Amino acid sequence: MKYLVTGAAGFIGNFVAERLCQQGHDVVGLDNLNDYYDPNLKLARLKRIAHLSNFTFVKMDISDRVAIAKLFEDEKFDRVIHLAAQAGVRYSIENPMAYIDSNLVGMATILEGCRHNNVKHLVYASSSSVYGANKKIPFAESDRVDHPVSLYAATKKSNELMAHTYSHLYSLPTTGLRFFTVYGPWGRPDMAPYLFTDAIANDRPIKVFNHGKMQRDFTYIDDIVEGIIRIQDVIPTPINKATVFKTLAEQATEGSPFYKLYNIGNNQPVELEQFITCIENALNKKADKQYLPIQDGDVVRTFADVTGLESEIGFKPNTELQVGINNFVDWYVSYYEI
Repeated sequence: MKYLVTGAAGFIGNFVAERLCQQGHDVVGLDNLNDYYDPNLKLARLKRIAHLSNFTFVKMDISDRVAIAKLFEDEKFDRVIHLAAQAGVRYSIENPMAYIDSNLVGMATILEGCRHNNVKHLVYASSSSVYGANKKIPFAESDRVDHPVSLYAATKKSNELMAHTYSHLYSLPTTGLRFFTVYGPWGRPDMAPYLFTDAIANDRPIKVFNHGKMQRDFTYIDDIVEGIIRIQDVIPTPINKATVFKTLAEQATEGSPFYKLYNIGNNQPVELEQFITCIENALNKKADKQYLPIQDGDVVRTFADVTGLESEIGFKPNTELQVGINNFVDWYVSYYEI
């Protein structure tokens, strides 16, 4: 089949594009290569998969309505995996318009491209941040998510609503994936694994927010990619003819049969102090910790309920934290030649 993978120079998108190519699909990888973090890392990711003859890279911004519409019309994609977005919770406080352009306008252009070109399945990235300061644990897809604590979270919740509308009105099969703190080799420089490793390796203090009283459901990149690859084959469809012919009013109250949401997380939250210890073990070096209050937009804990993923997809992330951190640190040491 022919796939569009947006965010193909990004952390997750790069590995997903590689896996699809290895399975024999043709992949068009799209990215705008913006400078939110070092573009050289994005270019290095692309170089990593440049040898794949069935991969084609297109530099394009997903908020460019005309260009995206033409790309869909020309390429006639069978499926779309939409992973491009303006990332980062804290940056959304400083530069909100970047999130409106990329995460809202960009999602709309992708939905429109899918609608008008008979795309069979749209899989898109949501985020655990939609749960906000949810006190019920673990976080389940059925929980109410009406209280985002960052604009980034609000745009991701909006993406889910937009997808549901298109599934409801146009019978477009869409699946949203709420990722929980993804880490691993080639990971983003603005994320804690990279920030902590870089600081410890270079004898700088690390900033430990909320005085270390944080928990995160750290999920290894291989588990995330495996989940995406399996899910894109599980297309949301009505279970019988009666479901197909439900009225729009019934769909509005019961949910569209063409719409699904899944958490993808390790289902095992880890204290920040334990996470730092894993990095110290991998580097064989102690961290100089600078304890600070919690930052605006941050949440104290994330914890994924992956019952739906297990029962419907037959998969559950299972990489142990120390194993994943060792792999990340090995990559970091090799990439930066330290």
